[in-house]
Amino acid sequence: MIDPRASKPGFYSGPRQPGRPMSGMGGHGPHQIPGPVSKPKDTRKTIKQLWIYLKDHRVTLIFIFISVVISSLLNLIGPYLIGKAIDDFIIPGDFIGLMRIALMMVSIYALVSLFTYIQNRLMIQIAQKTVFNLRKNLFSRLQHLPIKFFDNHLHGDLMSRLTNDIDLISNALSSSIVQVFTSIISLIGTVIMMLWLSPTLTMVSVTVVPLMFLFTRMIASRTRESFLQQQSQLGDLNGLIEENISGQKVVKIFNRESQEIDEFEKQNSALRGIAIRAQIYSGILPPLMNLLNNFGFAVVAGVGGYMAIRQTITIGIIASFITYSRHFARPLNELANQFNLIQSGLSSAERVFEVMDEPPEMADLPNAAGTEAVRGEVEFSKVSFGYKPEEPVLKNINFHIFPGQTVAIVGPTGAGKTTMVNLLTRFYDVDSGTILIDGIDIRNIKRSTLRSLLGIVLQDTYLFAESVRDNIRYGYLEASDEEIENVARLANAEQFIRHLPNGYDTILTEDGSDLSQGQRQLIAISRVLLANPSILILDEATSNIDTRTEKYVQKAMLNLMKGRTSLVIAHRLSTIRNADSILVINKGEIVEQGNHQQLLDKKGFYYDLYMSQFNSKSIQNLEI
Repeated sequence: MIDPRASKPGFYSGPRQPGRPMSGMGGHGPHQIPGPVSKPKDTRKTIKQLWIYLKDHRVTLIFIFISVVISSLLNLIGPYLIGKAIDDFIIPGDFIGLMRIALMMVSIYALVSLFTYIQNRLMIQIAQKTVFNLRKNLFSRLQHLPIKFFDNHLHGDLMSRLTNDIDLISNALSSSIVQVFTSIISLIGTVIMMLWLSPTLTMVSVTVVPLMFLFTRMIASRTRESFLQQQSQLGDLNGLIEENISGQKVVKIFNRESQEIDEFEKQNSALRGIAIRAQIYSGILPPLMNLLNNFGFAVVAGVGGYMAIRQTITIGIIASFITYSRHFARPLNELANQFNLIQSGLSSAERVFEVMDEPPEMADLPNAAGTEAVRGEVEFSKVSFGYKPEEPVLKNINFHIFPGQTVAIVGPTGAGKTTMVNLLTRFYDVDSGTILIDGIDIRNIKRSTLRSLLGIVLQDTYLFAESVRDNIRYGYLEASDEEIENVARLANAEQFIRHLPNGYDTILTEDGSDLSQGQRQLIAISRVLLANPSILILDEATSNIDTRTEKYVQKAMLNLMKGRTSLVIAHRLSTIRNADSILVINKGEIVEQGNHQQLLDKKGFYYDLYMSQFNSKSIQNLEI
């Protein structure tokens, strides 16, 4: 037996299949709920949450802002110099003066380009560091959310938030912040220069501004809502793709390829419609702004020309003013263009922060403590629970398991068997009653400690796309190669592992699909053996394998169960005949309790279950 390692984490060998509830409760478990289309939320709140990630770069942002101010002001000097060149050097014919001012303009625009490069480079670095932390914290938050959250969210949608939404935030941060700063400063500086050159022409130019704001406001809400719907629909489509790929065997067995294609086309068409609407709304602003700008430019040119004829303004000032009017239009156009990217980024940020704001697993009680070792005594006392308050799954469950005992739980599908495991591991907490280990309410034990005491082998074993050795080592990361090979031998897995192409170093495909179900179970048993738990839970661990393979797995499980309190959930009643006690559960209640022979003699519910699985001849053979 491996030395106890009470400090190490326990291992749960079989997470739920995508799109299926962890509870395994059939009709009683929580339902898979696709993410609803979100309505636009508080933009100010989202910006505040983003600022939490940006504020660590305040010094760099200040430098970028100063650089933006300098480059924008330098850029504003150019149009003024054009007018001065016309009035002071071109009309008088001063070639040397013209060359001097031209050289000055080249130097100014070269500095503008240099500052722009520096701004963009620094902003890209900030954006990448920010989304790095966002992605890291989002993934970390997912690790600390309760199982209930994953039961109620499509996996593909969560993946979309980690990838697509984060990328959209990155795009918005890397290009939009500098561009918005530049556009605002340029707009303010341009208005000042225009007022200085000609208040009359300035008043003419700004007549189109109210129209710009009016149209922007009208389109803004629809654009943002469309981008939110687009991201949500994309998450749903990712969920469908992820489930389809994971369930390809089922799809092909039932010849449902055409139905899956139809469902994909339906979802894809919905995404196309939403995306078209979003892009149409986002595409309205730029041409609309250009139309209004060109209208304003034509008015300025006409009024300026009339003033030049009246000799109330010089040709150079008109040239400078027309250039400034273009500068006035450009930041408005850029703000309109960036508005769409910002809307998309904020919509994505909202989706990311929705997950960030989800409450994590309930914190351990202040007096919760760890424990070095336990005897393995387990007690359910008056336990009741329901995934929904109005639909109780377990009703007043009472039983007592003494240290080292093997207790089996049997009953029809949906009776509440796996829910008892979910409660013992504190994936969910009881609605009423208490669950005790060695007389201690499990709510008074730290979750990390509680789960380190438990080893679970589930019906559906999950293996990582790593080597066989690393998959077993997942039970105890500090284990040596010798320890890994010892537990594989105890689990009856060494024989088939040695015949793999590279033995223990063979890299498995995703979910271990290149191994048989029995081989996957033997690896799962190996890593639970390595974790060396005090209490063992076998949740229908042999239901997916053939009878011959079952013998090897049962032998491995007997090695695993030695000296441990074991809770066995089984559909095959032949596998639990030697259990110390059998709990028969139906509709959330324990209806019978006793050992195999006692329950058969009662000829009650267990007897009926047993008779439904075996004919009389099979029973005689089993009794021999």
